[in-house]
Amino acid sequence: MSFAPLQNDTFLRACLRQSTDHTPVWLMRQAGRYLPEYCATRARAGSFMGLATNVDYATEVTLQPLERYALDAAILFSDILTVPDAMGLGLSFAQGEGPKFAKTVRTEADVATLAVPDMAKLRYVFDAVTSIRKALNGRVPLIGFSGSPWTLACYMVEGGGSDDYRAVKSLMYSRPDLMHRILAINADSVATYLNAQIDAGAQAVMIFDSWGGVLADGKFQDFSLAYTKRVLAQLKREHDGVTIPRIVFTKGGGLWLDDMKDLDCEALGLDWTVNLAKARAAVGDSKALQGNIDPNVLFAPPEAIEREVAAVLESFGKPHQGAGTGPTHIFNLGHGISQYTPPENVKVLVDAVHTHSKHLRTQG
Repeated sequence: MSFAPLQNDTFLRACLRQSTDHTPVWLMRQAGRYLPEYCATRARAGSFMGLATNVDYATEVTLQPLERYALDAAILFSDILTVPDAMGLGLSFAQGEGPKFAKTVRTEADVATLAVPDMAKLRYVFDAVTSIRKALNGRVPLIGFSGSPWTLACYMVEGGGSDDYRAVKSLMYSRPDLMHRILAINADSVATYLNAQIDAGAQAVMIFDSWGGVLADGKFQDFSLAYTKRVLAQLKREHDGVTIPRIVFTKGGGLWLDDMKDLDCEALGLDWTVNLAKARAAVGDSKALQGNIDPNVLFAPPEAIEREVAAVLESFGKPHQGAGTGPTHIFNLGHGISQYTPPENVKVLVDAVHTHSKHLRTQG
């Protein structure tokens, strides 16, 4: 498969800790409900899964934010729950509600039936990756992604989202053997899934450990981090001679930067509770850092958004300049963008990141 040459590689360079002339910016959930054009496409698709499983629609919505904003990367439009859906758990999305699974995984018998799914069931995702990559025509890189083994397990055991994680934690404490079995299958599934995205054209991949932060210390290391490592160990390092950066984001994971700084990945995503200067000091030269403005900043007036953007950039400090590698920063939100975000405020944020980060690099 041949694709157009990349015109803006700022995001990939920052992932690899190389110098850039500005700090790259993209947003988690950047193709989403805050955009009226996304809502219009979703209405045409009839449902969320109708949107996600249709290659043309998935391509269209992935590119929508790039038409409005000078973003430095695109991220595949999909859902973190495609993998358990392919395992036969029956994923559905009710309008205005979160995801639901028809089947849960809670008993020894449930776990016995689990296996790495046939990737042919996820062909729609890989076809979307290739279609999006072609449609981007080299404008910016395309990020592929998956939920982490632990985060997927939370949904599989709970049957949907949860406020207290009672079912999944009960299983973890009472039958750790079953929990480890689920997580091992999930890890191998995620690795196979991400490698197939890389083969289809993804230029970086991200593991979303959205619920890692709900675990107790010690349990995070054993039930989340260990299985993220299992995924990373199986991922392709390069494709067609080009390095494929790997990003790991754990919401609520700031406590465990010490444990994560040695992960076999290129970048760590941070939520908004983390001090970037301290994270940079803790992680040292081993990783690029991604994040981490509070998504609710986007509800403030433009001058406040610009002020908060500057604060985040200055907290990280001046990134590496010149030859070789050193500390670098990728600007992002500390979690996904809210569906209620005014679209014009996103432009203020993106433009402020570019303007202020260029200015930061010229200071003494």
